Amino acid sequence: MELLLHYVWQHKLFPATILEGLHGEQVEVIDTGLHNTDAGPDFFNAKVKIDGLLWVGNVEIHTLASDWFRHGHDSDAAYDNTILHVCSEADMEVVTHSGRRPTQLTLTVPQRVADNYHELLTESTYPPCYRVIPDIAPLAAHAWLNRLTADRLEEKTARIAQWLERTADDWERVAFITLARNFGFGINSDAFEQWGATLPLHAAAKHRDDLFQVEALFMGHAGLLDDEAVAPERRDDYFLRLQGEWRYLAHKFSLSPIDRHLWRFLRLRPQNFPYVRLAQLAELYHARRTDFSALLSAPDTAALRTLLTAHATPYWQTHFSFGHDSARSEKTLRTASIDLLLINTVAPLLFAYGRQHGDDERMEAAVALLEALPPEHNHITRQWAKAGLTAAHAADSQGLIHLRRKYCDRKDCLRCRFGREYLRRKPTA
Repeated sequence: MELLLHYVWQHKLFPATILEGLHGEQVEVIDTGLHNTDAGPDFFNAKVKIDGLLWVGNVEIHTLASDWFRHGHDSDAAYDNTILHVCSEADMEVVTHSGRRPTQLTLTVPQRVADNYHELLTESTYPPCYRVIPDIAPLAAHAWLNRLTADRLEEKTARIAQWLERTADDWERVAFITLARNFGFGINSDAFEQWGATLPLHAAAKHRDDLFQVEALFMGHAGLLDDEAVAPERRDDYFLRLQGEWRYLAHKFSLSPIDRHLWRFLRLRPQNFPYVRLAQLAELYHARRTDFSALLSAPDTAALRTLLTAHATPYWQTHFSFGHDSARSEKTLRTASIDLLLINTVAPLLFAYGRQHGDDERMEAAVALLEALPPEHNHITRQWAKAGLTAAHAADSQGLIHLRRKYCDRKDCLRCRFGREYLRRKPTA
């Protein structure tokens, strides 16, 4: 309930009249202040008249006044500039570290707001705010999606920045790690990231002109050429040749594979098996189409799609796993899969590169790339479309994914603009 009280204070959902403090003080709220989401008082630089005298300072909010002591504010000098303590129930007096007793004001959450908030938290349908989505102005919805898309790009940029720090700003290395992660297409993303981060690219570079050796290195480093990884009856001639090449390379460069148990196969479509994805990556790497410089210099979306169009190596065109034949297929990455790589790899890399180099045009190009790609089609975007909000492009769908993961799943409706619209909703007759 404390978070809801924050919301009521922030948006002044209380009578626009002079209020009465715990001891009869006349309290007039001029400005509720700036909401603080970090440590310290809840609102900074509020302006409040108390008995006609203007005070400028901080406001702290609790459900019970006694929470002031429970949270240790009485011994924290950061709360000395608290000019007003707002609570639902003033069960005791409060005192600051400096010995001052700030004015206390009791506020109640309007019943309609409380009821709407309860509906949001208990609604089983997703999105829980579906009732108000059709009534939200398109410009308002678009503005919120733009913010969410930017936040998602920032989140991915932070991940890239972490890898840059670990690799001493090696953009080629980080681009490969990022691409590898997204070749996991969800279920194997973490395994691919670990594989890419530990893959000895210095060794791969020495044998880059030989696709068979690249594939042996990729498969072997993944732990998929270990004897324990493949049953004896499935170790066909191609497996044995790859295994022999891997053992040669591992000895030459003192290499060790990652744990093969990291890979997931259960409930995966065969085209997503790690064998196939690694073979496609080997083909891209061999053709020098994983290079960050190539991604940077691609002139448009069509060129980027061509750059990331990957085919499985010949053996995998008739296999999904070792020793099991399948109908012949080039197993080329589908357009939708390539677009996912552009969304999750290329756009964040361009944005991060522009951020690091102060290149606004590069950052704008990253956003433009998302806006040039079709929206993702998944259960999240389908549910929002059913509610009345259809993604126009990948930038919108990225925003909706961020909304689901960072707000809806956490029931953080009070920070969501759609949730706030729901709280203002009038009860139906």
